[in-house]
Amino acid sequence: MYSGRPVFAQIMDFSPLRQFYTCVKRYQGNSRIKAFSCLDQFRVMAFAQLTYRESLRDIESCLRAMEPKLYHMGIRHCVGRSTLAKANEIRDWRIFVDLSNLQTNRACRLYADEDFGKELENATLYALDSSTIDLCWSIFPWAKFRKQKAAIKLHTLMNLRGNIPTFIHISDGKLHDANVLDLLVLEAGAFYIMDRGYLDFKRLYTIHQARSFFITRARSNQKFRRRYSKPVDKDTGIQCDQTIVLTSFYPSKNYPEPLRRI
Repeated sequence: MYSGRPVFAQIMDFSPLRQFYTCVKRYQGNSRIKAFSCLDQFRVMAFAQLTYRESLRDIESCLRAMEPKLYHMGIRHCVGRSTLAKANEIRDWRIFVDLSNLQTNRACRLYADEDFGKELENATLYALDSSTIDLCWSIFPWAKFRKQKAAIKLHTLMNLRGNIPTFIHISDGKLHDANVLDLLVLEAGAFYIMDRGYLDFKRLYTIHQARSFFITRARSNQKFRRRYSKPVDKDTGIQCDQTIVLTSFYPSKNYPEPLRRI
């Protein structure tokens, strides 16, 4: 049933306000504040995030365009970019870190019983990937990527039980994806799902030695020797289930154990 309230206001209803006020009080976030409280700041920044605003000026313009609806959205009034910039600069960032941790723990409990099948019922599943974020070369000359182009890479390890990031690393755009495997604190028994950009057998063998599991795509020209084939039902889309060993010199040296190829 549609309540008649804006969607943004309904989303904000899920925010734990009592805990948020506790976080604000812990760091005295509203001390000497008369008009633009921490809750106002939180709602404005949440609105900016959900509507893909790109700058403080963009936030201000969007709020002014929606000024008649702001009250029903839970935002008391339009805020100028200078006010928002000052609030973001002087407010204690730990307020929002604590709120984020509360929301993360809440989401983990909601997705604790998510069904991944009997074989993975008690397993922890992670997905690892990176995103390249383009930057302006004249403003960020330190973020070297290509000639006359700047960028950074955002490396994220996502817990698939709730789609919550558990590890984030920001690097320059030139860092190869596989190097991030050296930074992970590996969890025994966990499954790490990656694309072909992380195919480094020496690092993958480290995952194996930590008693963890990994799933990735093989190269089309990968050389190996089949040891054993398990029967499969090809109607399910699986064409083979094999135990293999690598035969190329460096891969076989770096990963001396058998692998499962599906």
